[in-house]
Amino acid sequence: MGGFKDQEFLEYLAKSIVDHPETVEINRVIDEMGVLLTLKVHKDDMGQVVGRKGATAKAIRSLLRIVGLKNNARVNLKILEPEGGMPQGASSVDQTVAELSKDLS
Repeated sequence: MGGFKDQEFLEYLAKSIVDHPETVEINRVIDEMGVLLTLKVHKDDMGQVVGRKGATAKAIRSLLRIVGLKNNARVNLKILEPEGGMPQGASSVDQTVAELSKDLS
């Protein structure tokens, strides 16, 4: 890993809670909004990453914000939908978690 604490932390956390750690992929991009980490996991692991009512994803985002603060960076997380994993008309994982975590902003 490139020595980025936020990315290393997310990789450790994600691989620790999924059943297919070998499929965990993280992309790190820096823009004017700060650091954006994009997490991709096996479609069968989405439930573990998101959690009941988005609780796990919300907790991961909170922890990443703390890691970012310690390193003077704003860190955001985007969870990619698995291919073929969304029924038509369903909201995305990020949309659902964003709605649940409006009070964190």
